[in-house]
Amino acid sequence: MAEHGFTFLLVILAWWLSTGVVMWLCALPRRTFAWSFCAASFVLMASVYGLIRSAPVVSAGGAYIAFASALGIWGWIEMSFLMGFITGPSHAPCPADATGFRRFRLALETLLYHELAIVIAAIGIVALTWNAPNQTGTFAFLILMAMRISAKLNIFLGVPNLTDEFLPERLAYLKSYFRKRACNLLFPVSIVLSTAIAVVLARRVLGAAGAEAVGFALLLALVALAMLEHFFMLLPLPDATLWRWAIPATTKPIDKALP
Repeated sequence: MAEHGFTFLLVILAWWLSTGVVMWLCALPRRTFAWSFCAASFVLMASVYGLIRSAPVVSAGGAYIAFASALGIWGWIEMSFLMGFITGPSHAPCPADATGFRRFRLALETLLYHELAIVIAAIGIVALTWNAPNQTGTFAFLILMAMRISAKLNIFLGVPNLTDEFLPERLAYLKSYFRKRACNLLFPVSIVLSTAIAVVLARRVLGAAGAEAVGFALLLALVALAMLEHFFMLLPLPDATLWRWAIPATTKPIDKALP
């Protein structure tokens, strides 16, 4: 169990640090974006290479490399969104009279290219690792995708704590599409499904050994962190303090806009 504890701590550190680095880079002046995004693109290429090379490797090291590669690809997509490079065809705030499906359609238009980028990346990752023995990176990316979609839908439908004060000014129009309310019907479904996945992964961790156990432990830790982020939406916890260091002192955060 000691090695699983180390794995969990490593995932928590990677989650905290990678999120903070992306926030920090996206909070810098826009003139720095070209250099930052260029560097991130090199990380993307290295991550794709790492994913391909680790896919046939059944070892603890292969699982860690595949997992880190999935995080690198995901980080590039998130940075492209927060920097405003890949968002959607619409940059307009939600009209006051928009409700129901019209409100959903307008919200989707603000994120459409970003969502397509995630889907294309997922298809590409599945194709690159198809039938490979090491699927840690593939499942890690799919978990990130599923839990992020769940988070976006829950914030769109309404939650008590939007956990979004680090939204850049250039994306401030997005906050008009989010709703603050006691809860919504999707939230308990998200928690139940993610808990079921966590239980399955936990049983796999306890029933496996070696590289297989490491891979399942990495995925379990990722699901647990995603669930924690969901609970941040429900409870008034000071989650923003976790990444306060990532925002330059000259940057004024926007109140409540995007997860």
